[in-house]
Amino acid sequence: MDESGRNRAAIVGLSGASLTDEERAMLHDTPPLGVILFKRNIEHPAQLAALVAAIREIVPDTLLTVDQEGGRVARLRPPHWNAHPPAATFGALHLHDPSAAMRAAFLTGALIGAECAASGFDLVCAPVLDLAVPGADPVIGDRAFSPLPEVVAALGGAVAEGLLAAGVQPVGKHAPGHGRALVDSHLRLPELDVLDEADLLPFRLNAWMPWMMTAHIRFRRLDPLHPATLSPAILGGVLRDRLALRGVLVSDDLSMHAVAGEPGALAASCLAAGCDVALHCSGIVAESRAVLEQVGAPSQAARTRLDSAARLAADRVRRLDTDALRRERDALLRPDRDAGAS
Repeated sequence: MDESGRNRAAIVGLSGASLTDEERAMLHDTPPLGVILFKRNIEHPAQLAALVAAIREIVPDTLLTVDQEGGRVARLRPPHWNAHPPAATFGALHLHDPSAAMRAAFLTGALIGAECAASGFDLVCAPVLDLAVPGADPVIGDRAFSPLPEVVAALGGAVAEGLLAAGVQPVGKHAPGHGRALVDSHLRLPELDVLDEADLLPFRLNAWMPWMMTAHIRFRRLDPLHPATLSPAILGGVLRDRLALRGVLVSDDLSMHAVAGEPGALAASCLAAGCDVALHCSGIVAESRAVLEQVGAPSQAARTRLDSAARLAADRVRRLDTDALRRERDALLRPDRDAGAS
């Protein structure tokens, strides 16, 4: 954040492939902590480089953010960027060769991270730490590594370590667990009675991660009124106290239909409930401006966590030979590979 502390505790989206005059004014007047880019913002490397440069000219220290899990959730796509397999691929490999699956998960995190870092990104919204639950809504589906919480925890941690090796900060999601949701939170609010201990385990075992994203799910017995993103009982009582999550808590997208309300008020409410950072992705300038005008600078506790996250990424970064990593990863994932190979 800049020395004057003007950056607001929010990450916001943009409307298209270049900055509009309204967006330039918004970024200048109410600089956000971060900017998240989507498919609508990314056409090819030269265009993306120009957009990143334009953003950084106005807000040099903003955190450039992208959803890049691999599989169907990827904003950097062929032909200009590489395709990466979905999380379920590594869970399937883990069934017969856990060591190879762990190595392949790390390599994929490192390869995704290297591409994102080279494109100017600081944060990558991955890995998914939700379980694959039969009968649940397919919004998670193959984005989950496995139905087994210990496997999800291990493979998710390996992807996060790979991202850190590339110098980007991973954002685990969606705490305290989205795998059992029976509806897509992009469309309406999922509701469950209780938290399942199995869902919590991948987050507990990855409490070290520098960032975690919250889930838009209402757990009726814990908080009958609010989804986790807006619930002090869940953000404080479960995520911070019970699971001991130490990193930055960022909301899931507040423009999703699972949460209703005026954008600025929603952002303020999620921060008051215990999130460190509000995320609003619509790219509608009036909504983004409302969010940024309603939230102030990150709290002192949030600043400490943000600084720790940045230090962790800086400490873990290493020189990567991405061509060699890709060859190794592809060999591990080759269908005809001997299941006993290491």
